[in-house]
Amino acid sequence: MNKITAPEIRARKGKAKIRMVTAYDYPMAKIASRAGADIILVGDSVANVVLGYDDTLSVDMDVMVHHTAAVTRAEPDALVVGDMPWMSFHVSPEDTVRNAARFIREGGAAAVKIEGGRKRLDVVAAVLAAEIPVMGHLGLTPQSVNAMGGYRVQGKKVQAAYEMISDAHALADAGVFAIVLEGVPDRVAQIVTAEVQIPTIGIGAGSGCDGQVLVMHDVLGLGGGDHLPKFVRPYADLAGDAVDALERFFADVESGAFPSEDETYHMPDESFEILRDLVESETTVDR
Repeated sequence: MNKITAPEIRARKGKAKIRMVTAYDYPMAKIASRAGADIILVGDSVANVVLGYDDTLSVDMDVMVHHTAAVTRAEPDALVVGDMPWMSFHVSPEDTVRNAARFIREGGAAAVKIEGGRKRLDVVAAVLAAEIPVMGHLGLTPQSVNAMGGYRVQGKKVQAAYEMISDAHALADAGVFAIVLEGVPDRVAQIVTAEVQIPTIGIGAGSGCDGQVLVMHDVLGLGGGDHLPKFVRPYADLAGDAVDALERFFADVESGAFPSEDETYHMPDESFEILRDLVESETTVDR
């Protein structure tokens, strides 16, 4: 399979559903690629699901580039998108471009994602002018958690929904190749999807988007806890399977069943006899 590009994703509008998932390291990127992901997002959600923070605001460019490079070393066929963290694009357009370029040069990504609508147009335009593809992100933007007063569904009221549609138009006109819609009522997401000529990728935005994305750890049931968002559907319980496997390993260690003969390296008998005689001889001399 050939490497998927941002223009190819843009061209899939209305033709095929786009399959997107997050990944933060080499093995997860391998798994996502083998499963047929179209896009791998190295999300700033690494802060929550891998590093244990309460929000996404605690990761910086160094952390994001580090994890992006781990993903791209897996050489996935999917388009790898680096998620620009908080305060990496809330700065001047020049600094934003330099930060975006790190995802490409150091991280090996082929595109970046920037949260926000019209108020981010200047930095989006600057990154696009540097010939770095940009994915937009509207609705519940996790980096705005403090301003929003928590993780709340966005666009439930008419004016807010209309503003979101206007933001989507502005981003599409600016040249972004796709827009993530997060935490948005389904009918609002349907309108946005119909209004713009680029793909929309939903997460908690209903089934009417051009694609869907979930956090890898949520899909696989890896330690998501008891309070998953409404839109998350776990497809496995790998955390439970992992605990079971470790419990069985520990039980075998305690009983002596691990390691077995087949799992043990052996020295040839003749060599062992020579070694034992040598050790015993030296012990006698020391005494």
